[in-house]
Amino acid sequence: MAKNYVITIARGFGSGGKEIAQKLGEKLGIPVYEKQILEMASEYSGLSEEMFLRVDEKLRGSTVTNALNKFTFPKAVTPQSKTFECDINLFCIQSEIMKELAKKVSCIVIGKCADYVLKDYDNVGSFYIEAPRWACLESIIAKTGVSEKEAADMITKTDKYRADYYKFYSGGNYWTNPINYDLTLNSARIGRDKCADVIIEMMKVKFGEDFIDTFKDRL
Repeated sequence: MAKNYVITIARGFGSGGKEIAQKLGEKLGIPVYEKQILEMASEYSGLSEEMFLRVDEKLRGSTVTNALNKFTFPKAVTPQSKTFECDINLFCIQSEIMKELAKKVSCIVIGKCADYVLKDYDNVGSFYIEAPRWACLESIIAKTGVSEKEAADMITKTDKYRADYYKFYSGGNYWTNPINYDLTLNSARIGRDKCADVIIEMMKVKFGEDFIDTFKDRL
């Protein structure tokens, strides 16, 4: 019986991590979750619903949704730090959602400390995407039309937030630590299309015939 597999993608801002994740999703025929994790956490927990978008309609009635309807979420936890304290309950619940996803379906999860949350699962491959500053600047300027200075400020602020977020929720680990991941890729050197191909090849190496059998109609 074919197993389900989860690919986690951590990424530097402007490195193309989201685009690579989407390419992976298309190649493997599996969903990509990013902000949907937050939406699902809000929807199913009832926490701060007015602060989050409603769950995308295409998630309703799905295998994942049906599974979550039967899932008992943990009680909200008491914030222990002023940093990210408004998000700590939501993080606890979204972590449970990611674990439930990992048990039920094949998918790709972008960000959300997913590599840390799912580190003990034997069906998860974790990857970090980065690129040189010049490549990130070019990408952001092309997509948003901002100035080079504005793009640089966006990179600095976003990457600092991601690093602080990861450190807080992982209990002190650091976001760019290479041993957090199965593989780190420089998207500027090998290209975003090839990054997706390399990740698939690494999943084949890590999981062997079981992975190949699961996606035999796609590979």
